[in-house]
Amino acid sequence: MHLRQTVAAAAASIALLLALPSPAGAAVGEFRYTYYDDFGNRAAGVLVEPDSRVCVTLPEVADPDTTEPAFAPQNFTGSTVTMFTGPDCDGDHYSLRPGGRASDRLKLRSALFS
Repeated sequence: MHLRQTVAAAAASIALLLALPSPAGAAVGEFRYTYYDDFGNRAAGVLVEPDSRVCVTLPEVADPDTTEPAFAPQNFTGSTVTMFTGPDCDGDHYSLRPGGRASDRLKLRSALFS
């Protein structure tokens, strides 16, 4: 009887572990964008294998009071990315499929990979 209870408890524990959400994975590949540096020159930014389901504020353009937004995103990851006009995934948003590119007109400050 005791062995049967132990096996049942172990099976229930394993089932509970399998039901817990797994930690966020990564969007495999690179997400590239362009921004203006402190001297007004065009510069290239890149996120390498960004976390999935985690908002990423682009560090070079995080402060709307002191920087222009990034632009011309290129999604070389295997995931769809939703880009936001504000930091912290706030503001208007646009999606870009894997392998997609957008023009200089698309402005962004943060991104969320699915």
